Amino acid sequence: MTRTRGRLRGISCRLDAWQLARRSAPSEAGERPERIGPPPTGFTLLPWLLMGLGSLANIFQGRTSNPWIGGLGLLVFNSLYIYVAMRSFDEKRRDSPSTRAALAVMAVLTCGLSLAYGGNWLLFFPLLGLAAGAALRGRWLGRWGWSLAALAGAVAGFKDGWNGLNIAYGTFLSTMVTAAILGLSDAVRQLRAAREELATRAVAEERLRFSRDLHDLLGHTLSVIVVKSEAARRLAPRDLDAALIQITDIESVGRQALTEVREAVTGYREGSLDTELDRARSALTAADVEPVVHRSGPPLPPQTEALLGWVVREAVTNVVRHSGASRCEIAVTGGTEQVRLTVTDNGTGGDGPAQGPGTGLTGLTERLASAGGSLSAGAEARGGFAVTAELPVAAQGPAPVGVVGAPA
Repeated sequence: MTRTRGRLRGISCRLDAWQLARRSAPSEAGERPERIGPPPTGFTLLPWLLMGLGSLANIFQGRTSNPWIGGLGLLVFNSLYIYVAMRSFDEKRRDSPSTRAALAVMAVLTCGLSLAYGGNWLLFFPLLGLAAGAALRGRWLGRWGWSLAALAGAVAGFKDGWNGLNIAYGTFLSTMVTAAILGLSDAVRQLRAAREELATRAVAEERLRFSRDLHDLLGHTLSVIVVKSEAARRLAPRDLDAALIQITDIESVGRQALTEVREAVTGYREGSLDTELDRARSALTAADVEPVVHRSGPPLPPQTEALLGWVVREAVTNVVRHSGASRCEIAVTGGTEQVRLTVTDNGTGGDGPAQGPGTGLTGLTERLASAGGSLSAGAEARGGFAVTAELPVAAQGPAPVGVVGAPA
């Protein structure tokens, strides 16, 4: 017995500690987690049935003529109230004809009992307003609220004089306040659900962005490192100084890759088109591919240059890895409204993108499409492979820029 009590006490302590940790633990964003709680149900309206205890007391105290009729009317009203309350929190059942019919029967029954007995029986009008406010939400609610208030005021005024204004006010207030509270609760839950969906989409988009950045960064960098390592290995037996230059380039590329990966993780990377063109020229030269780079047009916005830099990086990586080309031409032609980038080679394509777009080209197509541009890639009729990107730009800068690079 003592052991059982000890175990139960230990379990209770663990549960208390777990609940305290859940309440005090901060969320990922540094805030306390929200406790949304269960959605409201028809049970939240049932305690208001206690307003009918005065009528029930009149029946038992003998103050009601024909108590069997009064008791039966009280039973039918309470049953219909519960029926409407339970159906009012389901949108499909709330708008069904049976719910509307139950409300109509409640209205007729309330008028009949109030006209027959008066007094505490007039409190059925505010109860009718509660049920109507829960079931009749929408643009017609105001008209129904005023109609019920006018009906309650007329019946109560006939039985109780000027005190009927209080019944009319209570009926209107119960109708509108109930509808407002329940409508606000539904709106808050819909907003929270929409916020969660938007957060899920944002996480998915960020994962996609990071995967594309990682592919573009590491794919290009590793390709350059492999090409320069092969060049250093070939040059080492006959020209040690040239091999050391390639090794120095490998170190520089590796350091730059580390910096770019860190910037890509934080999401603040802005590429420079001139930098990417210089890197492309260096990578192509190391792979024994003749680079020809042309650029014309006004300076471009940073975002446009970053997107075109990704295209240059991916296209040159494919040329180095797959094309088997001896010459690669990169042309950037800018205008006042649109810029066009073309990367062409004279290779055979091998097993690379000539047979279809890979992961890198697919990611680039999505990037450019989100910015209002387009990307096309495919084999040319005269041989080789071509990648063409087009982006809309705003007119910036003064004079056009001339040729950046000439044949190496």
